[in-house]
Amino acid sequence: MIAIITGDIINSEEHQASEWIDTLKNQFSKWGETPMDWEIYRGDEFQLKIDPSKALIAAIQLKALIKSVKGLDVRMAIGVGSESYKGVSVSESNGTAYQRSGKTFERLKDSKVNLVFATGNIEVDKNLNLMIKLALDFMDQWSSVSAEIMAIALINSTSSQQEIAELLGIQQSAVSQRQKRARFQLVLELIQYYSQTVKRMKP
Repeated sequence: MIAIITGDIINSEEHQASEWIDTLKNQFSKWGETPMDWEIYRGDEFQLKIDPSKALIAAIQLKALIKSVKGLDVRMAIGVGSESYKGVSVSESNGTAYQRSGKTFERLKDSKVNLVFATGNIEVDKNLNLMIKLALDFMDQWSSVSAEIMAIALINSTSSQQEIAELLGIQQSAVSQRQKRARFQLVLELIQYYSQTVKRMKP
């Protein structure tokens, strides 16, 4: 069982690629090699192959990193399933995970929702997507400052608030306030719920 994240950068045409593309590449490189595990194509679209257990936290990290640039956001469809054909690149590979991700991504613009799961399990998809939709109500509203603190806290998950404060050159109390504003604890609870759900899923 694998997860495929298909996405694109919202409002990329209003920004220089240099504002976000290196950040995206650096993060992708932590999860695998290009082009086998990830690719950026057509300027602002991408695909990432990742372990299903890490798919949601990866998507939220990507959202936080991209929203750290004022005016940008990211739209993503996550397909969970099999890989029946392994091509020389992630975009040439195939299987239910790729198909679910691709077809769901095509419908995203019309649905006006920026993050959707497709696992092939109707009940799981219904519950997961409702929770994500509720979370997007505040995640879509993250300021660049809130997004930055979320990205740093999720990527450096073992770091204390004091260590994050030193990294940013701000007070620990400011980190605490920013995390509260970004609903950091709620995001962690959503990630935990997703992790438990994936463990119960059959390959």
